[in-house]
Amino acid sequence: MALQDIGEVIAGYSGQPRTVLEYSTVLKHLVDEAKKPGFSVESWGPLAELVDVDEFERVGAFKEVMKWPDYVGFLTNWAMSSEWECSLRRVAEASGVVFLELEERLEMGGVRSVVNSSSVYEFNDAGKIQRVYIYLQMDPPQNDMLKSYETGAVSPVDR
Repeated sequence: MALQDIGEVIAGYSGQPRTVLEYSTVLKHLVDEAKKPGFSVESWGPLAELVDVDEFERVGAFKEVMKWPDYVGFLTNWAMSSEWECSLRRVAEASGVVFLELEERLEMGGVRSVVNSSSVYEFNDAGKIQRVYIYLQMDPPQNDMLKSYETGAVSPVDR
């Protein structure tokens, strides 16, 4: 499936799939803004408009669970030190859940990586994002990290 620029195709979507695409475009804008003076946790307001901040949970690739305050703290640190962009593979909705596939390109600390992500978005009755589940495909980690998996030094958080 060909990659698409979200900004070029978002107008063709409505409902919850469009909300998910807006989430990605707002995230990209704020990651870019994070390099400017004065950026802080409070700067995530435009993203907060799309989510149920009181009930929000993000479950990451290692099954770590973040509520909204923790998530925006994580995002702030990440965005201030990273360059990020993405392209759309596909977005689909089934049974009120939206599935988003992206190719994400990240540069952090001089290291560039490309990750295929699949995210599952659950919504509340008001149409706000309530939960996001993240799944990633990426190049294998460096040898030292692989060794830590073999010894059990790295383990996911059980949910």
